[in-house]
Amino acid sequence: MISTLKKVLKKLAIFTIKKYQPGVIIITGSVGKTSTKEAIYTLLRNVRRVRSASGNFNNELGVPLTILGPWTEIKGIFFWPKVIFYAVFNLIFSKQYPEILILEYAADKPGDIRYLLEIAKPQISIVTAVGEIPVHVEFYPNPDAVAEEKSKIIEALLPIGLGILNFDDETVMEMKEKTRARIITFGFKEGADVRVSDLENQSEELINGFHKPVGITFKLEYAGNFAHIKLDGVFGKAQAYAIAAAACVGVSFGLQLTRITEEMQYYQAPKRRLKLLAGVKGSFILDDSYNASPLSMRATIDTVKDLKSKRKIGVLGDMLELGPYSMEAHEEIGYLARKVFDILITIGPRAKLIADGAILNGFDKSKVFSFDNAEQAKIETQNIIQKGDLILVKGSNSMQLDKIVEEIRHRVAPIV
Repeated sequence: MISTLKKVLKKLAIFTIKKYQPGVIIITGSVGKTSTKEAIYTLLRNVRRVRSASGNFNNELGVPLTILGPWTEIKGIFFWPKVIFYAVFNLIFSKQYPEILILEYAADKPGDIRYLLEIAKPQISIVTAVGEIPVHVEFYPNPDAVAEEKSKIIEALLPIGLGILNFDDETVMEMKEKTRARIITFGFKEGADVRVSDLENQSEELINGFHKPVGITFKLEYAGNFAHIKLDGVFGKAQAYAIAAAACVGVSFGLQLTRITEEMQYYQAPKRRLKLLAGVKGSFILDDSYNASPLSMRATIDTVKDLKSKRKIGVLGDMLELGPYSMEAHEEIGYLARKVFDILITIGPRAKLIADGAILNGFDKSKVFSFDNAEQAKIETQNIIQKGDLILVKGSNSMQLDKIVEEIRHRVAPIV
């Protein structure tokens, strides 16, 4: 059934692309795909007629769904017949179709990108980051094989296309040799075409002496020009990277930095991607529970390090699909966590290695709490929280750390 459905959706999506000829922007990477997609959509929605992938529509079902219509969720017993009818109708009768599609391509296993490229090829390809131990590496021979899979969206560019690469990631930058298309880079390091500098994660002091996270400020530079960006409720280098990648798209469309920064004021971090929430007992939550990899975990912990707070609590779950690199990766996160958090709560058997790594490197054992799953941890986490605490919640999606977020969030007066 699923195999037949995939074939039908694939054919319909190919025919739809052939009929309407939209421009296609494809994003891949181990981290930051969704934030980059949202930043690009925020930038272009008032410039062109655009459609972006919803949620995690980044696989052999989700990508065709995005192409075929403005679907936001798979729901109901009549959903697939409705999708097919809608797609066939739009192939027979012309309608107003998006000028630009913004698509995410996931590389969960070998061959995924190749399959998706058979459906839609890019005019613009963006690789956000890969990192030394990329997510899903468990299903590949080694990290280089993951990078090779992701590089296929760069190989697929025609010479008139555009590749947008993370200048700070050496593995990503090696992909420029795989195309004759024009390359624009983004990053923090000197030499990036669109460069981020002077990044600050900001907090404000409240009347009672506690601190509330506010957002980020940074400077964006391109071709000798620069502009300042201030975003409330948005945190971390990952979000700055997303906006810089979107700026690369913007300048390729001829937009000035001033226009880009004006549009970016409306950008909001996607749900469960370092999202600021009000917590119980007058606490603050950074909800980054959607997913986790070594690269994103390190970046998020660095963000918490920059923010001011009475106490910092790390609720960290397993990072899955790392294969033989799992033990090393979790222990390293423990080493980093012991420098940042006052209390450490780990969820899952692999995350227990985070706790072990922290304790072995001097973290107070009495302030470490380990649980097998989120259900066991959520009440205890709430009991630990005090007024003014900053709580980071992060782990792989299947660890269901969103249950903990729901338990400890304040439902009456959300911050953002």
